[in-house]
Amino acid sequence: MTHPTDPVTTGLIHHPYHPPAGFDAVPPAVFKASTVIFRDTQALRQRSWKSRDGYTYGLHGTPTTFTLEERIATLEGGRHCVLVPSGLAGITLVNLALLRRGDEVLLPHNVYGPSREQARTLLDAMGVGWREYDAMDAAALAAMITPATRLVWLEAPGSVSMEFPDLRALVQAVHAGGALAALDSTWAGGVAFRPFDMGIDISMHALTKYPSGGADVLMGAIVTQDEELAHRVLQMHSVTGTGVSANDAEFILRSLPTLRVRYEAHDSVARDLALWLQQQSVVTQVLHPALPGSPGHAHWRAHCTAAAGLFSVMFDERHPQDQVDRFVDALRLFKIGYSWGGPVSLAVPYDIQAMRTAGASPQGRLVRLSIGLEALEDLRADLAQALKVAFG
Repeated sequence: MTHPTDPVTTGLIHHPYHPPAGFDAVPPAVFKASTVIFRDTQALRQRSWKSRDGYTYGLHGTPTTFTLEERIATLEGGRHCVLVPSGLAGITLVNLALLRRGDEVLLPHNVYGPSREQARTLLDAMGVGWREYDAMDAAALAAMITPATRLVWLEAPGSVSMEFPDLRALVQAVHAGGALAALDSTWAGGVAFRPFDMGIDISMHALTKYPSGGADVLMGAIVTQDEELAHRVLQMHSVTGTGVSANDAEFILRSLPTLRVRYEAHDSVARDLALWLQQQSVVTQVLHPALPGSPGHAHWRAHCTAAAGLFSVMFDERHPQDQVDRFVDALRLFKIGYSWGGPVSLAVPYDIQAMRTAGASPQGRLVRLSIGLEALEDLRADLAQALKVAFG
């Protein structure tokens, strides 16, 4: 190499030193790049962003993001993974990759709220039709599918109201109608069940939740087993520029080894608290898939080996909303905030009846609880004092 004449400018950019090969450590290395350097012009021309056997540009991946993609694919039981900046970005990318004007997508009645709003706005503007189906009725879903139906979204359990559907029956209905089944698998975390064991075609996982575990990063993953579907998603990923940063990928990679341990800790405490709340006189129902009597409990038992630390509590509607809000405001360890899967427990009140346009919805005042990693006794004491403040 020609030595630069200016060691402070050119010399610092084109420095001849390279660290020796052979360094290895427990955490994967973090490679941050927009520009990727090619060996020569032949390599530049031969390498393609469509292939995962080389690097072309930071948007299309670095060793760090490729490593995370492989690990998430393994977690979900898939073969191909594409990372995106959030769970909602994952839903968006799947819709853009698979739907065209004149197509139709079906959404469950207990769908994630922003997904429904996207249908009302973006999909409507694209000329894509959409309807909602009762996620607890596979036969009704089968009857709704038409030749225009290209995609059916599934959720297990339903957002906020926590009904657990018969996933296998829903997937069978979708495939019998000639459509693709896409599952929001965030709740399962890759632990409670593996999406592709249910026969689904595409899994969207919001890595923001349990894979991160720190409430400090937004990211999503789209996983498939089918190469052609993966290429369609990857093509849309390229044209929309929805890449992720190496630093964010590092956060997820750092947390993955403790995923199962954390998930099981959330699960254990959540079940204890759900059972305890079920015994409180002001509580009319606890919506938790692992609790007998909760909607879809039999399906949860047939499909799952665990449950997330997420459930909803129903108060009788004779209690005004401001009294239920007083309960939430009185909590001290539980903070008020959206999302879940982090170390801090959260509480959010929802108007569940206003969120549903199809299928049955729970009756009463609903508060969703996300159980963090605090001690069971401390969380139970916090709930008890807040119930006393609000309800006497």
